[in-house]
Amino acid sequence: MNDFSLPKRVDVAVIGGGPVGGLAACALAQSGVSVALIEAADPAELGRPGTDGRAIAVALSAQRVFDGAGVWPLMAPEAQPILEIRVTDGASPLFLHYDHAALGEAPFGWIVENTTIRRAVHQRLAALPAAHVAAPARAAAVERGPGGATITLADGRTLRAALVVGADGRASFVRKSAAIGVNRLGYGQSGIVTTVAHQQPHRGIAHERFLPSGPFAILPMTGNRSSIVWTERLHLADAIVGQDDAGFLAELETRFGDFLGPIALAGPRFHYPLTLQVAERAVCRRLALIGDAAHGMHPVAGQGMNMGIRDVAALAEAVVDAARLGLDVGGPDVLAGYQRWRRFDNLLMLGLTDALVRLFSNDVGPLRLARDLGLAAVERMPGLKKTFMRHAMGVVGDLPRMMRGEVL
Repeated sequence: MNDFSLPKRVDVAVIGGGPVGGLAACALAQSGVSVALIEAADPAELGRPGTDGRAIAVALSAQRVFDGAGVWPLMAPEAQPILEIRVTDGASPLFLHYDHAALGEAPFGWIVENTTIRRAVHQRLAALPAAHVAAPARAAAVERGPGGATITLADGRTLRAALVVGADGRASFVRKSAAIGVNRLGYGQSGIVTTVAHQQPHRGIAHERFLPSGPFAILPMTGNRSSIVWTERLHLADAIVGQDDAGFLAELETRFGDFLGPIALAGPRFHYPLTLQVAERAVCRRLALIGDAAHGMHPVAGQGMNMGIRDVAALAEAVVDAARLGLDVGGPDVLAGYQRWRRFDNLLMLGLTDALVRLFSNDVGPLRLARDLGLAAVERMPGLKKTFMRHAMGVVGDLPRMMRGEVL
């Protein structure tokens, strides 16, 4: 696998080599589908300090996809299990507490640094004969016709594929090349992301605190570290992030508290505007969109990446099944089946996360009382709690084989 041996023709070309696109390439290639992955970033730069401060919540069902694609063993040593989830609303004494032991031995999921996932994906691709990677490389043009698609790279190389998969993020070049429109909704919020070290162990407990400015999540990482996903009003985020370390840490401590002892900054800090967006359609002739190229949601429930991994599992199943039957992997029936499978699920999660943001990102008295009573009521209803826990694990609904832990 190297960009000097990029073939002239493959079954599938995946444009975008982040965790979702890279995982799609792994899942397809290990099933014998020839794949070319076109990635703008240099794999040699992955993991360089200061390049990425994000950590990803990988739900149980998503972990099964990584495992089924042969990537999980390369990630597992740096993955922290989520054993409990505690949800609170501001200073209210009422809370909602989930414990994985109520459903069995499997954790709700794992927290894994984004750089760890990307390194593992590229390491796995290097071991798959059906995978070919062009990186760093950019797609300059995508032309699609009845018999296939031609991808032209910025360096002049061309590639033919039966199917193009757009996994190139919210500003997707692939989506734009197909003139697929996007519906967007801004929240007037920014997501601040960083990592902290703390004195006391977190015991695998994730905290989701709803504050008037938006959700504040403390996510357990390996060692005595936690990832922070801090939602703040858009006009304040620049000033908060732009402070020196001491000033930023002081702001953070007022929201974090002292329950884990003294904290210290242990990674870079970034912030980005939060929006909801959804492509008008996820497929077009010879093209399928996955991950943020198809849909982007608020991080309130930590489901953005997991919904992208559901896309991967559904598309991989549709493509691999077609290939085994000798059918056209980029044909209209394959693409229509993928869109039917994923459209409702994605729209439902977009709606749920939007409703959560609107319900909790305020300090309106009657709403605050209603949601606090709601948290307390669910806490006292074991059956309903278990349903919500299964949703957090991603193990409900019409799941592709990989998400059920079955061989693709």
